[in-house]
Parts: sequence; structure tokens; C-alpha cells
Amino acid sequence: MNNTIEEGKSIAITSYILIIGVLIAMSMNSENKNSFASFHIRQALGLSLTFISFGAIISNFDSFYITFPMWICISILWTYGIFSAIQGQMRPIPLVGNVFQKWFKSIG
Repeated sequence: MNNTIEEGKSIAITSYILIIGVLIAMSMNSENKNSFASFHIRQALGLSLTFISFGAIISNFDSFYITFPMWICISILWTYGIFSAIQGQMRPIPLVGNVFQKWFKSIG
């Protein structure tokens, strides 16, 4: 298991560079599937899609009081995810991580 984590760590960290990082990580993980990397790719993909979706919806309001909490929330979840990858842990992102694992189970 530790070998799997070490081999997949760079891919897992790469996946948290918003949507482009997810695409790069998916291509890096396509040949030799790594379960640790796949877990974090699914987490990062879900987080990126959530960010894009919320951004598209919230941008219509043009209010600091609505956009700022969204940025804070996404930033906290992103920080949690990337630090989990750096530490070599497979902890789902709070509130939404388990949902991302179910939705994107075929990815990775």
C-alpha cells in the first residue's frame, strides 16, 4: 500500500490544479492505474466541477456577500484535498467527497 501511495502521490497532487490538473493527472494515470491517484483524481474532478458550477450560478448575483463565502468554502475544501494527497492519505473531502467517489467511480 505504501508503495502505491508513493507512486501515485505526484499524480494525486497534480490533480488538484483545477480542471487542467485533473485532465493531466487522468492521462498520467491512464496506463498504470494507481488506486491512490484515482481516488484523488475523483476528488479533484468533483471539486473542480463544483467550483465551475457554483461560479456559473453565483456570478449572476454579482454580490460580494455571496461570492466571498463560495470562494472561502471551495478554498477550504481544496486545501483539505491537496494536503490529504501530500500526506499520502485517502480521506474524502468533507461533505462531498463520498458523493464524488460514487459519481466518478468509473474514472481512474
